Amino acid sequence: MPSAPAPYRAGMCGRYVLTTPGEVLAQIFETAPPPEETLAAIVPRYNIAPTQTVPIIRRSSTAAATRELAMVQWGLVPHWAKDPGIGNSLINARSETAAEKPSFRDAMKRRRCLIPANAFYEWKKLGKGKQPFLIQLRGGSTFAFAGLWSQWKNPEGGAALETCAILTTTPNELTATVHDRMPVILPAASQGPWLDPAADTSTLTGLFLSYPAAGMEVFPVSKRVNSPANEGPENVAPVQLAETPSEN
Repeated sequence: MPSAPAPYRAGMCGRYVLTTPGEVLAQIFETAPPPEETLAAIVPRYNIAPTQTVPIIRRSSTAAATRELAMVQWGLVPHWAKDPGIGNSLINARSETAAEKPSFRDAMKRRRCLIPANAFYEWKKLGKGKQPFLIQLRGGSTFAFAGLWSQWKNPEGGAALETCAILTTTPNELTATVHDRMPVILPAASQGPWLDPAADTSTLTGLFLSYPAAGMEVFPVSKRVNSPANEGPENVAPVQLAETPSEN
């Protein structure tokens, strides 16, 4: 069983939002018709946290030219891992080094995916605490993180565990005001090349660009998102920051 989701994780993309229905995701990302159980599992979520089950888009295992929508656990467990708990610390992969790191290089070669989202959260130190900010594309449209997925088989038997991680890159000038990293967001034109099983990893580095700041917006939200137990649309509502007292 996965461990309980932790509070926000500093230094990485550790929380995001997905409210788009499964049927719409299948249309946007041009997948095969998803199974009913997959569609039923995709409900509006405003505080997705590591170790939880999330939808991804990947190449179908039965038809190479087809995309499929699948549910996997967030936190990548490499196929060679002895303990699946390693996934708790592998929720992100630095795009600059993922092709060389033992934990990610196999997935970079043959198991790349898209991870759909509507927004993500980052935290910034303000005063004596951390303030969460919501970051999204202007208008809140659905987009895709560049992701990796893996399959781990328990040596004692049972169903295989499928997991994923989100790639990160340097921030643009807007997200840099909150954090020193940001997820790799793939525009529609880059999604096909990213999923192409014939692509050489050395040719994919050109996709790891920070998304243009002009197409994004960021605003502070309630600290209720600090706990993954807190769900609901109020998580994404803008809040007014209290003024920081001036130092004299």
